[in-house]
Amino acid sequence: MTPRPRSGPFRAGDRVQLTGPKGRMNTISLAEGGEFHSHRGVLPHSLIIGREDGSVIESSDGTEYLALRPLLSDFVLSMPRGAAIIYPKDAAQILAQADIFPGARVVEAGVGSGALSLWLLRAIGADGTLQSFERREEFAEVAHANVETFIGEAPSNWSIHVGDLQDALPEHTEAGSIDRIILDMLAPWECLDAVATALAPGGVLLCYIATVTQLSRVAEAIRETGRFTNPVSSETLIRGWHVEGLAVRPDHRMVAHTGFLLTARLLAPGAVLPALKRRASKTDFSDEDVEIWTPGAVGERPLSEKGLRRAVRDARAAARSASEEQSADGQ
Repeated sequence: MTPRPRSGPFRAGDRVQLTGPKGRMNTISLAEGGEFHSHRGVLPHSLIIGREDGSVIESSDGTEYLALRPLLSDFVLSMPRGAAIIYPKDAAQILAQADIFPGARVVEAGVGSGALSLWLLRAIGADGTLQSFERREEFAEVAHANVETFIGEAPSNWSIHVGDLQDALPEHTEAGSIDRIILDMLAPWECLDAVATALAPGGVLLCYIATVTQLSRVAEAIRETGRFTNPVSSETLIRGWHVEGLAVRPDHRMVAHTGFLLTARLLAPGAVLPALKRRASKTDFSDEDVEIWTPGAVGERPLSEKGLRRAVRDARAAARSASEEQSADGQ
């Protein structure tokens, strides 16, 4: 089985994003004999199959729909979710700040719903490898199905391991063999020893964290190891603009804070980082301060087991449909 093409006429099994007259988007999977139903009428899939990407197609009541293959950024925002996804604005910065390159050997933890996995797989290319670690098997299942749905198959250079990173990473990687490690977890400071062992000298560690208290704790933990460069932190805010004739203004809504990105690089064995001259600031903290930053105190957003089971079912169904259509198309 080969990956589904991203250009050319629409085929059965392709995912198509239909945009209606009011900008409302619906993503469907094309099937022979299938139909898209809305309150505006019926649009047979047969009218879409064989048409070029970017075509405008009329439903039974004359409503026009713009048909496009969804971009990766579109797909990750609409795919089934077991856990919160990393948004495209942060994924783009992760690829840049972690310097993900073709052929890179990359580790990510936790995998969540597979959104970042898709971006990483695209960036490392066929010569790179991605190992994803996830504590919850249900999330791993959703991520695997989402990746298979979008790509058309499970990439041979990608693997998912279920378990705690600090325990599983030494089992699946050799010391000094990894170029980049991305941590998206509640307490990344617990994994620094395992990360420092797996990374090659000069390798990049990037942590995606949600709160200021987590950001502070992981930064201080990285400094305390003495094995990394001084961490650099940032957040990414995206503000859209309304541009229509002379009506040019910022949008009323914007994608603001979703998380912090913190990066550091591994020092060579025995290297001691030169001391930085800094202005006086409050850098001391007590055990009581640290206690309020522990995973239990920070808290983890409760997940609905019913919603998680639904996400697993939806992701499996989408992957199965894509696989069946791909197999039928190849016969």
